[in-house]
Amino acid sequence: MTARSALRSAAGGTDLSRSPVARYIQLATLFRNRIASGEWPVGGRIPNVDQLAAEFAVARGTMREALGILEQEGLLERMRAKGTFVRSAPDTHAHKLAIDWQSLISAHEGAKIEVLEQRVTAELPVAVRQKGTPAPKYQMMRRLHLRDGRPYLIAQFYLEYELFTEGPPLQFRRLPTLPILHRIAGHRIGRAWQMVTIGTADVEVAGMLNIPLNAPVALVDRVAIDKDGVILYAGHGIYRGDAISMEIELR
Repeated sequence: MTARSALRSAAGGTDLSRSPVARYIQLATLFRNRIASGEWPVGGRIPNVDQLAAEFAVARGTMREALGILEQEGLLERMRAKGTFVRSAPDTHAHKLAIDWQSLISAHEGAKIEVLEQRVTAELPVAVRQKGTPAPKYQMMRRLHLRDGRPYLIAQFYLEYELFTEGPPLQFRRLPTLPILHRIAGHRIGRAWQMVTIGTADVEVAGMLNIPLNAPVALVDRVAIDKDGVILYAGHGIYRGDAISMEIELR
């Protein structure tokens, strides 16, 4: 048992019942963090299933499920008659969630984009309508963003239809939205907001982002209105929780 494990045991252990997230998901996240922090170093052998099951007071089957997730991710490797070893550390190239307009318009440079759904609509999400006056119609597009072949964002935007036609429309199938919006309507934008909340992945999101069910995700909503209060753009993004970071300068 490591020194940190001993301290955890002395403090009463880790209470997995405090979260509605499945225990094997919680354990997989905890072990992923142990690898990322170096507590479980690359090349080192980790405790066996029986030891870990006893440490966290869970069934051996639950522990196998947790370790199985990390094996599928390529972080752990079981070697016959030798034990389980750390094969690699998690990818730390997190997408930086910008907090100013100028940074936002360059945030997704180099990303590959796949269109999942698109349509013309006169309806905006209820929460968005509270931010301003809706335009007559919008182009809605739902897209998957990938970096180095790894999906990290499901993004859905509503763009005032006339602006969409100015794009031109083909650009929205392969380029990030905000740089295009800034180019064609930056002078019209009067105010813009970004809201970030933390949630968990449902079945659809888990499958699309290649993460476990109930894994943490960041929900990012953005709205831009013109100087007359008309909503020009609204976006809703779902980021993998392990593929995003936010840095705020305090002083």
